[in-house]
Amino acid sequence: MKKNHFGLRVGLMLLGILLIGLCVSLFRLANFGVDPFTGMNLGISGFIGWTFGNWQLVANSVILIIVFFTVRHCIGAGTIINMVFVGYIADAVCWLVQERMQMEMTLLLRIIALLVALLLASSGVALYMKANMGIAPYDSVAVIIEKVTKEKIPFHIGRVISDITVVVVGVLFCVAAGNSVWTVIGVGTICNALFNGPLIKAFREKIDRIWPEL
Repeated sequence: MKKNHFGLRVGLMLLGILLIGLCVSLFRLANFGVDPFTGMNLGISGFIGWTFGNWQLVANSVILIIVFFTVRHCIGAGTIINMVFVGYIADAVCWLVQERMQMEMTLLLRIIALLVALLLASSGVALYMKANMGIAPYDSVAVIIEKVTKEKIPFHIGRVISDITVVVVGVLFCVAAGNSVWTVIGVGTICNALFNGPLIKAFREKIDRIWPEL
C-alpha cells in the first residue's frame, strides 16, 4: 500500500461502507424487496426473533471464518467496519424515517428509493473494494467462487450466483416463520440479484480509470 494514498483509501472505504448501509435502508423503505443478503438475514432474524443488526453481525462472522481459510487477503479494516456498522446504519435510518419523521413512503418515493438503492449497492461495494482495505464477508463469497473455479466463473457471475442462493434461503425462512415473503423478495430483490454483480464490475472499471495509481 502506498503511504501517500493511505488517507484516500480510508476515505473510499468509509464512503463505500456508508453507501452500502444507506442502500440497505433504502431497499427496506422502498418495500419492493430488499437486497439478497439483507433478505436472507431479515428472513432468518424474523424466524429466530432477533433484531436485523444483531443477526447480520452473526451471519457475517460465520462467513468471515470461511473467508479466513479461503481468501484471507480479503480481510482487513474494511471487513470489520462493514460487519459491525452496515446493519446498524440501516436500522438507524429506517427508525429515523419511519418513527421519528413518520414519513409516508408514497409510490413515487418508493420507486426513487429503489433506484437510488440499486446504484448505492454497486457503487458502495466498488468503492471499498478499490480501497483494498478489506471487504465484507458476503462480498468475498464471489471472490471465493472465482478462486475455486480458477476464474472460470468471474466475480460478477459469482455474485449473481451467490445473490440468487441467499434469496432462496431468505424466502424459505420467511415461509417457515409464517411471514410474508414479499417483505424479503420483490422487484428490487430480483433487480439486485441480476444486476448488482455487473454494476459492481462497471463501477470498478470506472473507479480504476479515475484512480489508476491506487
